[in-house]
Amino acid sequence: MGIVERGAAARVRDDGGRGCVETDAEIEREPRPSDSLRTFGAVVQALRENAGLSREDLGTCVSYSKHTVESVELGRRMPDDTFVERAEQALGNTGVLRKASRHVTRGEAGLAAWFRQWARLEREAASLCTYECRLVPGLLQTEAYARAVFEGTIPLRTDEELEAQLAARMDRQATMRLRPTVPFSFIVEEHVFRRRFGEVAAVRELLDHVLELTAPRNVSLQVVAVEGGLHSCTDGPVRILETPSRQRLGYSEGQENGRLISDPKEVSLLCQRYETLRSQALSPADSRALLERMRGEL
Repeated sequence: MGIVERGAAARVRDDGGRGCVETDAEIEREPRPSDSLRTFGAVVQALRENAGLSREDLGTCVSYSKHTVESVELGRRMPDDTFVERAEQALGNTGVLRKASRHVTRGEAGLAAWFRQWARLEREAASLCTYECRLVPGLLQTEAYARAVFEGTIPLRTDEELEAQLAARMDRQATMRLRPTVPFSFIVEEHVFRRRFGEVAAVRELLDHVLELTAPRNVSLQVVAVEGGLHSCTDGPVRILETPSRQRLGYSEGQENGRLISDPKEVSLLCQRYETLRSQALSPADSRALLERMRGEL
């Protein structure tokens, strides 16, 4: 998992046209550089070397330290607009850096490396379907539930890593709140909600939270009853989304790994299983009634 870096972002300040060069200690570093950061850095390095400049030479041209140039080239720092514009002008003004910078994204702190691509797709999805048999889906978890999950993982996390994971998980939930016209479908095993993870108050909070998040018209929750028997998704969790261009993708996750599924035949199979499970699970109304009864029993 990524670690949140709390250092303040470095800045270049113009004092009458004189750029104030920051020190290496002031440089903001990316805890887990993204592929796009590394690619952008490689382009900067290639253009610099082609121009016959050292890192110190380029730093002088753009009014940044050689350490900043090094950090950008190695993908350890997110380039700001000022750096991009000055480097563009110093390295031929071809427009390459301006265009490349538009596609640079940070490594998502707090998210497993294998999950980051899916998390990005999730934010833009035209629809999202999730079946879970292990845990309450991340998009429906309370902070207390998520904390209990992360505190129980092996290897143990530092306090900073734990907070980064919690922040990332809570940020993902904004996807649902900010996109009221996107269909979200959840199918969850009943035993998942019955598994205790803390004090009774925390369990009540979780059930209230799930009921609240699944109340809007664009969100549906179906519970697979314990007495429902075996069903079409016994092979494990299923996630399916539809991109804005109407392509369907799947995601499969296991121990320390995850796999994005784009092959149409595999995705079609996952969709068939999910749709079959919809008919085997309780209806949304009956599912809510079940959770409300569970809430009342506590």
